[in-house]
Amino acid sequence: MANDESVIKRRLLIDGDGTGDDRRLNVLLKSFIKWSNTKDTAENTQAAYDRMLGQLAQCEFTVRKSAFCRKMMQDELDNYKDISKAIDGGIEQAKVQITQSKENLVIAKKIRKNRMEYDVLAKVISQQPDRKETMAKLESLKKDLDNLKDSRTKLDQKLENRRNDFTVLMRSIQELQKKLDGEDVTEIDEESGDSKDDIEMMSVDGEILDDSK
Repeated sequence: MANDESVIKRRLLIDGDGTGDDRRLNVLLKSFIKWSNTKDTAENTQAAYDRMLGQLAQCEFTVRKSAFCRKMMQDELDNYKDISKAIDGGIEQAKVQITQSKENLVIAKKIRKNRMEYDVLAKVISQQPDRKETMAKLESLKKDLDNLKDSRTKLDQKLENRRNDFTVLMRSIQELQKKLDGEDVTEIDEESGDSKDDIEMMSVDGEILDDSK
């Protein structure tokens, strides 16, 4: 089987492009053997010789053409190898670019998310009063608070004074009440004494009247 394959390969190599190169070589070989063994006239021998030279030139041309085709095919093969290497390099570079693009996409998404959050935060901040206005309001509120503290302190002081005055007034009223209560007792005692004197006088008068009777 191996011998048959080698024979077929050899025949294909000899046949070249399949235009009968193998048959042409066989014909040339047979003609050469026949010419070598012929005893014909010189004219016929020369004609056979010229015919063999023509066949040999044609075979040489076929060989050169085959060599040229072989070189051309080898160059094409090398070119295809270079193209294949370039394509492989381009594929690897494309893979790297795709990986980098994916990473850039992730970063871009994160940047977009942060930008959206920043825009929302900036919008919220823009709706709030600025720092100067806020500080002015704080100062105003602080002053109002201090004024309220002062007012409360004054009111507490007034209340304390009023409380003290009320305490003094109540003490005065109590003392006055005590004095009034003391004067009422004295008057009652005096009135009780006068009544006793009147009774005694009436008793004396009665006795005098009785004695006169």
